[in-house]
Amino acid sequence: MRLKLIGCEVLYRELCDAVARSPHQVDIEFLPKGIHDLGGEPMMKEIQARVDAVPPGTYDAILLGYGLCGMGLHGLAARHTPLVLPRAHDCIALLLGSRTRYEEHFQNYPGTYYRSTGWIERGKDIQQIAQNRTGLGLSLEALVAKYGEDNGHYLYEELTRYRNTYNRMAFIETGLEADNRFEEEARWQAAEQGWRFEKIQGDLGWLRQLVRGEWRENGFLMVQPGERIRATWKDDIIRAEDIRSRATV
Repeated sequence: MRLKLIGCEVLYRELCDAVARSPHQVDIEFLPKGIHDLGGEPMMKEIQARVDAVPPGTYDAILLGYGLCGMGLHGLAARHTPLVLPRAHDCIALLLGSRTRYEEHFQNYPGTYYRSTGWIERGKDIQQIAQNRTGLGLSLEALVAKYGEDNGHYLYEELTRYRNTYNRMAFIETGLEADNRFEEEARWQAAEQGWRFEKIQGDLGWLRQLVRGEWRENGFLMVQPGERIRATWKDDIIRAEDIRSRATV
């Protein structure tokens, strides 16, 4: 098969490793991490534009290296080529290797902020998109200078409120790390926030199945031309919906 893979740069190393092991020809395109911070519909539109730019008749399928990611794929449509994507909440689930393991971690370890090589290595790219449109990542001084004293303080409090909900940082080790600098960066970030630090083992099997074409129904969704992705928030996470009839398939 010839496949097109459109993925988040947070998974850059992991997806490149998976493609190198695939028996198929896979052409890769990565999108910036910062589009997550635009919100669900704007993120979907950014990815839709890249899907629509794929030439018809070139690939057997377009693979999406994403989870649902806060509704970022809800409404995304297949035009002329089938879409294939994991039934995952987000990239943390993909790095842990299964929905079951993802749910166990979130239930057993609430208040955990997850880090990986990609989240640390690519995190600074947030300024390219998200800062310009949302202010996320700007310092208090920068927000005050841009929006005034009262508005700047209010925005800073809202944009950093998430920090109060965490008490633990988990670094997901995948085995692709060239050295320990990303783990040390995560340790430093945890110490700076006053959180305890733990390292957990990742599992790249789900991503490798995606590019090997092993698309079992319980792990992947195939969206045919004329259908779009619909979030369900049930065990299946996502389903395909017919664009014309609006009936769920």
